[in-house]
Amino acid sequence: MVTNIRQSKDKWLQRFFFCIATASIAILLMISLFLFMEGLPIFKKVRVIDFVFGKLWYPTSDPPEFGIFALIIGSLAVAAVSAVMSIPLGVLTAIYLAEIASAKVRELIKPIVELLAALPSVVIGFFGMVVVAPFLQNLLDIPTGLNLFNAALMLAFMSIPTICSISEDAIFSVPMALKEASLALGATQWETIIRVVLPASISGISTAVILGMSRAIGETMVVLMVAGGAAMIPASVFDPVRPMPASIAAEMAEAPFRGDHYYALFATGIVLFIFTFIFNLIADHFAHRYRQVGEASL
Repeated sequence: MVTNIRQSKDKWLQRFFFCIATASIAILLMISLFLFMEGLPIFKKVRVIDFVFGKLWYPTSDPPEFGIFALIIGSLAVAAVSAVMSIPLGVLTAIYLAEIASAKVRELIKPIVELLAALPSVVIGFFGMVVVAPFLQNLLDIPTGLNLFNAALMLAFMSIPTICSISEDAIFSVPMALKEASLALGATQWETIIRVVLPASISGISTAVILGMSRAIGETMVVLMVAGGAAMIPASVFDPVRPMPASIAAEMAEAPFRGDHYYALFATGIVLFIFTFIFNLIADHFAHRYRQVGEASL
């Protein structure tokens, strides 16, 4: 009797979680379907090649220009510069907290790092606009502090807590027996970290990088406030740019419903969705590859 009750509960729990998973997938599919339904009509007026590789974005001119190549370059440039800053800092901080810092230092620093993740993006954007932008403008003698570098710096602030926290958990979860075996064989602490700890935790670190950079690529408010808003291909990291999320957020409220401008913004969202999807596929491939490499090295 007790066994039947337990089996019945297990079946109901399985069905419940199956329904939750199915609902999540269904919602994602419906959002994707809506995105494509609202974005594809623009390609009746503009060719896909002209839309993706066109360098002029003047949706309200006569005739309008719907070229998002500058927006794509702006998004990729901001994400790349942000990655250069956030990934090393996040991973190195995680290594310090998990392997080097004392318990008291870890208890002090880790809550501060995680607190950064709780800051609203509008607060970070406001800080970049009011404090960082004038500082960069005066320090570097540039026309404006609202530029690609400022946006990447603010996105790095947002990505570092995610990368650091998840990487620290992955490094901390490496079995102590592996570390003790390495030290017993005569390896130094740094050799143990580089040759044992990092290979064993590389899968978790890869996941941390994926989550951190996914947040940076899709972030809207920060790039809207501090990137400068210029739909142009940047010649340097101190030029203003307009990433795709910022363009969608800035113009959607002014675009006539079901007009060409409206459809073009949704088509820009399709391109952003495809870029994010490809990025996640590549990152998942590398995470799986490094997981196999880490297991083989152990």
